[in-house]
Amino acid sequence: MTQRMTLAQARRVALAAQGLHQARPTGPATARQVGLAFDRLHLLQIDSVNVLSRAHYLPIFARVGPYDRDILDRMGSRSPRRMVEYWAHEASFISPGHFADLVPWQRRTWMGSFTAERPELRELADRILALLETSRPLTARDVASRLGHREDVDRSNWGWNWSTVKEALEALFARGEVGSAGRTAQFERRYAPIARVLPPSAVSSGDDDAAASAERLVETAARAHGIGTVRCLADYFRLPLRAAASAVDRLIARGVLEPVKVAGWPGQQYLHVGAARPRLARGRALLSPFDSLVFERRRIEELFGFHYRLEIYTPAEKRRYGYYVLPFLLGDRLVARVDLKADRADGRLVVRSSHGEVDAPAETAGELAAELWLMARWLGLESVQVHPEGNLSLELARMVRTRCGGT
Repeated sequence: MTQRMTLAQARRVALAAQGLHQARPTGPATARQVGLAFDRLHLLQIDSVNVLSRAHYLPIFARVGPYDRDILDRMGSRSPRRMVEYWAHEASFISPGHFADLVPWQRRTWMGSFTAERPELRELADRILALLETSRPLTARDVASRLGHREDVDRSNWGWNWSTVKEALEALFARGEVGSAGRTAQFERRYAPIARVLPPSAVSSGDDDAAASAERLVETAARAHGIGTVRCLADYFRLPLRAAASAVDRLIARGVLEPVKVAGWPGQQYLHVGAARPRLARGRALLSPFDSLVFERRRIEELFGFHYRLEIYTPAEKRRYGYYVLPFLLGDRLVARVDLKADRADGRLVVRSSHGEVDAPAETAGELAAELWLMARWLGLESVQVHPEGNLSLELARMVRTRCGGT
């Protein structure tokens, strides 16, 4: 008989799986707490937008509070690495243990292939591999310079305007032949042979069974989500739906997943048997647009009743809420959203707009003000400035002033 759950129960399961169901520790987080938070999530999405902070730093802050970002940097740069960059949910830092399972899926993509129509790309890739074997980690620009490769690249339009060297490097990266040894201050990847980035045990899973790799990845996604549909579980590592559905069937047969029916959530949901089921959720957090709780927008709308879209690439005049909007979690609900910017020159965390949900509780502005001050101090900013845009802005500005004398 299929187990039945309420939406509130399902929300608390999802929050517990993500480490967002309880109050965070007081004081600066330790390296152990940062590592445990990453281990729970298994991946942190990377994005170049830095209007507030680099995207991969924010999910850890949401779960452990203020922490030294150098801790996370060291996890991805010192051997043995606790995390490594690869394609997962887009470009991400992943646990090295997932690398070998992800590579076969990336090799099937256009990015991970050298087509017969472009033999020059494979030839260039071979030259690049030979160069990297005898050099320090190099950026795409470094590689082009070392090879004496020059070409005109159309930079007039934003997007995939890669040089041929960059194309070859990215194909090698997707194929798992080279890895990222880190990034420069300009956020450029520094490429190196994969053997210098990961130990042999992490590069190969010991088998080439795509079904087995999908099963392992879906199980990981189920642990990270706690509960979800096939679409949710596939989306975590961006697996094909058909492969994820087959993996779900096998995990049910093994007793790892259990079919459940959540009232008010369309479709069939699946619960990880090890998922915690807290009776209460007491967390409070600002969630990055790239936070794993909000990866799958349909899931968030069905589970939390929160319609959320990333508007970075929407023309300014057509944006509804703003450029870099973070949902605000309070308890087991998403109660507000704020468009944030770090004005580093003037030392201010700027709230460009603030909107409360229709049924947001009375304490929303006060709790949000406290969270904004916490974030500001973590980012090394001295004040919080609230612009008069959005239905929550007046009350939020008052609470910001009341708490710490902000503007």
